[in-house]
Amino acid sequence: MKFFLTLAAAIFCFNCYAQKAENIIIITTDGYRWQEIFTGMDSAIANNKKYNQGDSLEIFNQYWSGDPSVRRKKLMPFLWSVIEKNGQIYGNRNLGNKVDNANPYWFSYPGYSEIFTGYADTLVNSNSFPPNPNTNLLEFLNKLPKYKNKVAAFGAWNAYDRILNEGRAKIPVYSAYDKIGGIIPTAKELLLNNMMQDSYRAFGDEEVLDVFTHYNAMDYLHTKKPRVLYIAYGETDEWAHSGHYKDYLHAATMVDKWIKDIWNYLQSDPFYKNKTALFITTDHGRGDAVKKEWTSHGNKIADCYQIWMAAMGPGIKAKGEVKDNQQLYQKQFAQTMASLLGVSFKAEHPVAEKIDLGK
Repeated sequence: MKFFLTLAAAIFCFNCYAQKAENIIIITTDGYRWQEIFTGMDSAIANNKKYNQGDSLEIFNQYWSGDPSVRRKKLMPFLWSVIEKNGQIYGNRNLGNKVDNANPYWFSYPGYSEIFTGYADTLVNSNSFPPNPNTNLLEFLNKLPKYKNKVAAFGAWNAYDRILNEGRAKIPVYSAYDKIGGIIPTAKELLLNNMMQDSYRAFGDEEVLDVFTHYNAMDYLHTKKPRVLYIAYGETDEWAHSGHYKDYLHAATMVDKWIKDIWNYLQSDPFYKNKTALFITTDHGRGDAVKKEWTSHGNKIADCYQIWMAAMGPGIKAKGEVKDNQQLYQKQFAQTMASLLGVSFKAEHPVAEKIDLGK
């Protein structure tokens, strides 16, 4: 009897990993370093009066431990509990697990283009680059009958309209201060629009605070039931550029909390429950070899090509922190996400091979 129970359990687990997702939620948090993901708060930066915003006591009380495994969980508790237990996390270079930009620039537009096109196009070389000429995964999926008009994107930064080529892709891309709800918004959409328009514009007109991106995306998730949804948070990058380490850490913790809220909602809704994959990553790394360079990135600063990724859901084996000595690239993400949906992403340009998350 024990043999048959064990065999049944093994078959069940195999089917879990072999199952394809019907939906996917893609999440990015801009310029968030692998160093904080895997080792938590950096005491050298937190102790520096130039960066701790005059309140090192608060962030040490909230985020510090002498044990890096405890420290990282203080910073991102959902990642290092539920996702670690049920999914996969890549990019701990201290263990030889490397995830890199393939593009040579190490800043946002090229990074996001690489994520979604599966291609490190060297012509995409500026954050002011015009609408992306390369086909992206979201527009590819939107052309398939199963996903037609069930694909959307919400991003804090107004460049996502160009990165995802909203006009050509024919998918809704709500970026920065774009209003939601069209000409007849619901009462909730109208409230969110009014709050967003009246909010403090910490980063000017180009980028909205993450809280508005998140709640607009969540309302869309609840009411429109997209099969493919991209949510792009930006404050981790903005506060880092400002040299505000406390705000950078708080922004990361809030993203972790929002990922938890997204997952809990998905698992509470029959439309999404056990049918939806999460894919989480960043567009580029930041300086670390010279501590003061943590505020910046780009190919003139060492190691800013170093990134990370995490995933959880159907078709993704529960491996936790992946400790294999290996080299992965951002350009592999697009085909990886497509494969989770049981689709092969094809475009007019080369598309890098998938990362097999089912092994």
